Amino acid sequence: MSAAAPLLEVRHLRVEFATRRGTLVAIDDVSLDIAPGEVLGVVGESGAGKSITGTAIIGLLEPPGRISGGEILLEGRRIDDLPPEQMRRIRGRRIGAIFQDPLTSLNPLYTVGRQIVETIQTHLPLGAAEARARAIELLREVGIPAAERRIDHYPHQFSGGMRQRVVIALALCANPRLIIADEPTTALDVSIQAQIITLLKKLCREHGTAVMLVTHDMGVIAETADRVAVMYAGRIAEVGPVQEVIHHPQHPYTAGLMGSIPAIGQEVERLPQIEGSMPRLDAIPKGCAFNPRCPKAFDRCREERPDLMPAGATRAACWLHAG
Repeated sequence: MSAAAPLLEVRHLRVEFATRRGTLVAIDDVSLDIAPGEVLGVVGESGAGKSITGTAIIGLLEPPGRISGGEILLEGRRIDDLPPEQMRRIRGRRIGAIFQDPLTSLNPLYTVGRQIVETIQTHLPLGAAEARARAIELLREVGIPAAERRIDHYPHQFSGGMRQRVVIALALCANPRLIIADEPTTALDVSIQAQIITLLKKLCREHGTAVMLVTHDMGVIAETADRVAVMYAGRIAEVGPVQEVIHHPQHPYTAGLMGSIPAIGQEVERLPQIEGSMPRLDAIPKGCAFNPRCPKAFDRCREERPDLMPAGATRAACWLHAG
């Protein structure tokens, strides 16, 4: 953990979805911090709650989803209870967002320049000429060649990797303090992924931007993140420095995730796998949610739900570390 005061603090976050069959708890008592210039990776299987956590932080939860408990603080100021108009001003100005599919973030009817200039003028007191100059500068910064010409092109005239760069430029328009990056490299080929990762790391280093990187790709996490939070069934199972979590996992779920990644030069007939699947939101078991799939589960795991506790160099929500 960085010694700097946290830029983002999430405290005991709870997100619910009201349905005809009752209330489903998607995020249950999640707490995390991100320091300035730090990349926190958030990893887990599909349905673990990674994206919903990010969506709640940027205030884009769609009904019937709602934050039903806890608080979210940005630079010491609570933001989860702000009116929609105030939150809209913070989103873009102080929090940027990069989503998985750039086509859903860009309007196909407008040039990328118009979209970037409009966003800049929404959040910063700049005239049209100054905003356009800043837009060209941003496109250059994210590695788009011939930015002066490409600024007047439409989204469909860019490749997938270039579109994702445009989305990153959009997220950076107003120099936000925090960026929520939700699967920003998933739809891209490996060489483009590496370029986007390098770009995100450069932003953290040069701008002191904090990044919450949501992904299911441990390779991206290992290459990019400073710390990693492993999520399972709406809770954090383990959190700690990325190298510790990868090489010395303390939670059986994390160990299962790491064991399923093939190692270069290692010859095995079949990779280990975690038996079973993530529980549905309306069927989360009593005690530790992972206990039906856990090879080390014992009686206490089936009755009491563990909170995060010290486990070597990380913290894990596992009764194996209760002493």
